[in-house]
Amino acid sequence: MVIITYAIAFILSFFIVYLLIPPLGKLAFRLDFVDKPRKDVERKIHREPIPLTASYAIFIGFTVTYFIHIKGYSMQTGAILAGSLLLLAIGTVDDWFKTQGKDFPTLPKLVVQVSAAVLVYASGISFNGFYNPFSGGFVDLPGWLQFILTILWIFGVTTVINFSDGMDGLAGGLSAISAVTLFVVALAKGQSDSAMMAIILVGVTVAYLRYNKPPAKVFMGDAGATFLGFILSVIALDGAFKQATVLSLFIPILALGVPIFDNIFVVIKRLLQGKPIYQADASQAHFRLLRTGLSPKQVVVFLCLISGCLSLSSIILLLLKV
Repeated sequence: MVIITYAIAFILSFFIVYLLIPPLGKLAFRLDFVDKPRKDVERKIHREPIPLTASYAIFIGFTVTYFIHIKGYSMQTGAILAGSLLLLAIGTVDDWFKTQGKDFPTLPKLVVQVSAAVLVYASGISFNGFYNPFSGGFVDLPGWLQFILTILWIFGVTTVINFSDGMDGLAGGLSAISAVTLFVVALAKGQSDSAMMAIILVGVTVAYLRYNKPPAKVFMGDAGATFLGFILSVIALDGAFKQATVLSLFIPILALGVPIFDNIFVVIKRLLQGKPIYQADASQAHFRLLRTGLSPKQVVVFLCLISGCLSLSSIILLLLKV
């Protein structure tokens, strides 16, 4: 696929999101679908009500551009769309609860996120195995292990991107860096479908960052963050994990390194403290850095720089062909 096609996809997805966010923001105020400041919650550091409608602009921008550029409709396309709609729906309910100052129960979110992952697996997008660097043969994993690893990957990435959405520009910035990395990896491997999904995701996240950079004018909420995480996980499964050797399995993990490693730390800490894994608190890296005296902008820049370094490491692994 010629590079101009990717450029057009990027520009189209960017402008759809860029143009949709302002009117959706005005609608959010009319519907009172806004994230209100709460002095009793440490994680709520904004001081004014912020619209929670960027998720719909992101979803529309991605799906419209994706369907314009895909070569044909398939079960995999349908599974990605259906999974995205499920996450957007449950995320909207969760966000609505937040506008009322309430917490949505964890179980329904867990069930829907796992269901979205199962749809993707059932469509044929899965982690099948890896190449043995010594023998050159493909290690085909048992079906039950393929299922477990695929579901864990999709659910895990969806969750860590959502958990990282706690500061203006952070989740969008990390997602954009990861998407650029996965785009480069897909291009190098000649995987045009994965590359197209990745560059479209870059377009929608960069447009979103135009409004979400500190101080944010709009939020994407759980609906948008889980959607971004879901798409990133699918791109990695359908691209970077394909035909991977043992060492190159780390390429997508490093590309998503900051949210993955930070939230592994957070989960372990919560387990040791006897807290529920899904109990929201201020234990993520961005909150810990804030408590050291860094400003929100400095925290976002610092974590994005680390993400960029990890992404460069993943590309080096790709170039080494290990």
